[in-house]
Amino acid sequence: MLFGRRNKNPIRLHDKGVVEWRYTTCGYCSTGCSIEVGLDREGRPVSARGVGGADVNRGKLCLKGILEYELFRTPGRGAHPLMRAHRTEPFRRVSWDEALDRVAEEIKRIQARYGRDAFAILSTGQIMTEEFYTLGKLARGVIGTNNYDGNTTLCMSSAVSGYKRSFGSDGPPGCYEDFEHTGCLIAVGSNLPEQHPVIYWRLREARERRGFPLIVVDPRVTMLAQQADVHLAIEPGTDVVLFNALAHVILKEGLADMDYVRRHTTGFEDFAAEVERWDPDRAARITGIDADTIRHVARTFGQAESAMVIWTMGINQSTHGSDGVVAINNLCLLTGNVGKPGGSPLSITGQCNAMGTREWSSCSGLPGYRLLENPEHREEIARFWGVDPEFFPKRRGMFMTDIFRAIETGRVKGLWLIATNPMTSMPNTERIRRTLEKLEFLVVQDAYEDVETNQYSHVYLPAALWAEKEGVFTNTERRVNLIRNVCPPYGESKPDLWIFNQIARRFEQGRRMRFPETPRQVFEEMKQLSKGRLVDISGMDYEKIEAQRGIQWPCPEGQEKGSPRLYTDGRFQHPDGKARLIPLPFEDNNERPDEEYPFWLNTGRVVEHFHTRTRTGKIGNLNRFSPTPYMEMNPDAARELGIEHMSYARVTSRRGDAVVLVQLTHRVPRNMVFIPFHFHDCVNRLTLGLLDPHSRQPAYKQCAVRVEPAPDQQAAARRNLAARAY
Repeated sequence: MLFGRRNKNPIRLHDKGVVEWRYTTCGYCSTGCSIEVGLDREGRPVSARGVGGADVNRGKLCLKGILEYELFRTPGRGAHPLMRAHRTEPFRRVSWDEALDRVAEEIKRIQARYGRDAFAILSTGQIMTEEFYTLGKLARGVIGTNNYDGNTTLCMSSAVSGYKRSFGSDGPPGCYEDFEHTGCLIAVGSNLPEQHPVIYWRLREARERRGFPLIVVDPRVTMLAQQADVHLAIEPGTDVVLFNALAHVILKEGLADMDYVRRHTTGFEDFAAEVERWDPDRAARITGIDADTIRHVARTFGQAESAMVIWTMGINQSTHGSDGVVAINNLCLLTGNVGKPGGSPLSITGQCNAMGTREWSSCSGLPGYRLLENPEHREEIARFWGVDPEFFPKRRGMFMTDIFRAIETGRVKGLWLIATNPMTSMPNTERIRRTLEKLEFLVVQDAYEDVETNQYSHVYLPAALWAEKEGVFTNTERRVNLIRNVCPPYGESKPDLWIFNQIARRFEQGRRMRFPETPRQVFEEMKQLSKGRLVDISGMDYEKIEAQRGIQWPCPEGQEKGSPRLYTDGRFQHPDGKARLIPLPFEDNNERPDEEYPFWLNTGRVVEHFHTRTRTGKIGNLNRFSPTPYMEMNPDAARELGIEHMSYARVTSRRGDAVVLVQLTHRVPRNMVFIPFHFHDCVNRLTLGLLDPHSRQPAYKQCAVRVEPAPDQQAAARRNLAARAY
């Protein structure tokens, strides 16, 4: 098949021999694209394409989705269970029974000697929702540890915390369709073209048709900022000040929807008293954005018939992340922009199924957004599972970030990691390395045997990958979509659901409880527990989900289609049914540049890669576009330090150092550098470990560094070249 000019450089699409296409959902980011994987006559995945009838992506895929079929054959996959007595010994291949027996025995030993909470479990945002639910039943109802969390704490915990504080529950209120109705959009710390390309395509198409203003808040000139009508190059970590100032202007100029505020919110008086302090002139001195621009943005937002705010990690990964989310919610509540077409505070989720873990994993509570702190919720789930309600803790345990500190102090002795790799994802890598060495027992459950954290494990459990399984994901806009099995698991690897069920059978309490064996059976159990809840999925089944290419919750029994928006009736999840307007004093507790470390370090994504490159680093046509750690630096700052374009530089923080290739660009201001976070053994050697007080999410986005030319350019180049081979 030929495209392009007939006689000059035509594009040839070769026939890959596809004889069957199988429906699934992309397993990278949270966009939730419907995808079909093509199989050849031998049943091998050889191609992928977007699904034209799917509302989310409408046939489009980003670069990662187009090449996702290659994942099934990438190197480093785990084929067999592995075990060793001590981490200094080599692994030996063992049977599944031997490996699982060892895991269960070690959990029992540690809990018997040190207490139930001395064994911790950390999961992911990348397994099926049915698997999350089953893991939660195992962790809460069988093993009984209260130190159980997911790596979504590293990306979405601030959004979860902010939604709960403002609305009484987690759950993004809006949807992608809001782009087609909004009169103004503010994007904060979100670079959609590289983070979520298909969502960006939806936004761009809507904006081309309707021409609404786009305002981007980001200290860096991102690809999205280049498309903006107004770019606010904010001082890092001062988002709360900006949103307080916007609220100040909206109130002063009579742009607030006071009827909505009176009927649907509480706390207005205290909130108004706080924002009164944040006039644009004062805010300008802190944020670096001039006062007239703040007034202009406030008027643009406040005068729009509908307006929305989206954000990603630029808000969440901060010492003020939860407050930043609440500040966004405050602005939307103040203008009546919640639950209506085009009006929403919409967090853009990170991982493919981070919403699934938030809804059903029981990490922060119990299934279906139930709370451990609520005795009625504990009684309801205990009765359903067949567990003594007193077996449940009365409040949630430690977050992921606090669990590692508890390992340091000896409170946690054993750890089970499921599809998460803290050696590359946690801040301050050297500290995490020392922490893992303190564990008496570590089990790593992952599709890839070569994940860095496996260097410290005693047992490795090979898990099936993405579409080697079946189940559902929930995307950013609460859309539940189906993953059909595309091909058998690699080697002896097993679906995570099977592994969790096998562990449960090795505990007396687990043998007394019912653990369904198939994803469909688990989904039916979840449907029962969802009835009447905000996250009601009782009207869904696998066939209906596939036919509609995804269904948004809530979708109660008897309802054919899902609900695109939450809170359309103005009733929220707090006991009185009202949302909270929350005053937000600003506390500047960030690490800031100084004479010794004069640059801000900013981190973020590039379109070719996902998270720590465990997968994308092994796909040639992704890795070739961004194969090596690099840093964006302002040319004027580089000139003063004698650093040249495409040379190597050493970046040093108070925690460690890294050598990176330098790309000179005016996309970053003179006092800032930017490094993509995907490269292992690089950026998180530098990042700050300070945590948000509400969400316990780390501040990856702001810390102080110094930069100097690498003393040996040739040695730096050799190290950099070695890093390309994952």
